[in-house]
Amino acid sequence: MTSFAPPPADPRALLRAMFDAAVAAADPMAMLARHLPAPPKGRTVVVGAGKASARMAEALEAAWDGPLSGVVITRYGHACPTRQIEIVESSHPVPDEAGRRGAERVLAAVQGLTEDDLVIALISGGGSALMTLPAGDITLAEKQAVNRALLACGAAIGEMNVLRKHLSAIKGGRLAAAAWPARVVGLLISDVPGDDPAVIASGPTVGERSTPEDARAIVRRFGLELPESVTRHLAATDGCPAPDDPRLSRTENHVIAAPQLSLEAAAEVARTAGVTPLILGDSLEGEAREMGKVMAGIAAQVLSHGQPLPRPCVLLSGGETTVTLRGRGRGGRNVEFLLGLAVALDGRPVWALAGDTDGVDGAEEVAGAIATPDTLTRARAAGLDARAELANNNAHAFFEALGDQVITGPTLTNVNDFRAILIP
Repeated sequence: MTSFAPPPADPRALLRAMFDAAVAAADPMAMLARHLPAPPKGRTVVVGAGKASARMAEALEAAWDGPLSGVVITRYGHACPTRQIEIVESSHPVPDEAGRRGAERVLAAVQGLTEDDLVIALISGGGSALMTLPAGDITLAEKQAVNRALLACGAAIGEMNVLRKHLSAIKGGRLAAAAWPARVVGLLISDVPGDDPAVIASGPTVGERSTPEDARAIVRRFGLELPESVTRHLAATDGCPAPDDPRLSRTENHVIAAPQLSLEAAAEVARTAGVTPLILGDSLEGEAREMGKVMAGIAAQVLSHGQPLPRPCVLLSGGETTVTLRGRGRGGRNVEFLLGLAVALDGRPVWALAGDTDGVDGAEEVAGAIATPDTLTRARAAGLDARAELANNNAHAFFEALGDQVITGPTLTNVNDFRAILIP
């Protein structure tokens, strides 16, 4: 376990120290080297996509003894200095043309390889949108429309990725299949509940168990209105390569960083400060504002009855909530959770931080925010109605007005959401 200096007693500082420790525990530069395979007889080609992929490429170059080539795709502003591996930047969460062109280059990089060659795939959260290559005659604009509909409907990340895979020419194991007969080693940083490699970035190196009918069922469940080309493709496609596809027989995938490890690092910071941590789970899902209410109820039980543990304590959790858009505000799942929590706590002596470990909550260049016992009081003094802002999905603007945003810039990693509820 990494050691950290004792953080200050100030609740805000302690919350931020825990968040920073969670992010640091997932830094590719600190742990990627020990997961690298031995160099092959032939070429080593590096491909990948995700918010952490550029940092992973930088870490790989620092540790690798021998020549490399390849290309990885990351989010705009998340590039890192590399010498042999090219970094392409594209858009997230809605795909763009740069991501489509980058995906074509990634796929081209693994063509024509032999059994003596090695492909190292650097995959992390965000890769599904960043590396977009529509299947069939689906256009990029049509794929963008599907992505926007998925983001707005409240679908869980696993459901989103099932549909994305069946509309893609590179995801759902297709990247690994294209590299056959080369050996493929996927190094994955998990940002998904359960750390399932097939879900991380829509599993470009993992065989897919879902079927086209599963994808069509998701469309029906959420009442998605899709372009005709998308509906036509879903009706005709044979699906993705299955886990037992012979082209995937030389592929292996390893999750090298995950939410649980980051929560454990944050818990160690709490212990050092004399605060008892309780990790509630690393894969919690659900509507963000509703989870805020649930967590407020647990905090209230601690305050009233000293259960499930006495004060001082901190309740830690990870995973990925969802937001169903009802208003027109500047939202994000972490700040919406936090505003729901603050409203439900209604001034109780509880501090909390919620943030995305990649430094970007939703589409905002803001990791998250901090809520304090006087959040609602300060909001009223500023002329803000917390409940109205929550109804309008306007939590980013709410916490910005209070000066309580957590802004880190790109962290160059991504192990999903981090939530800490501190009860001193």
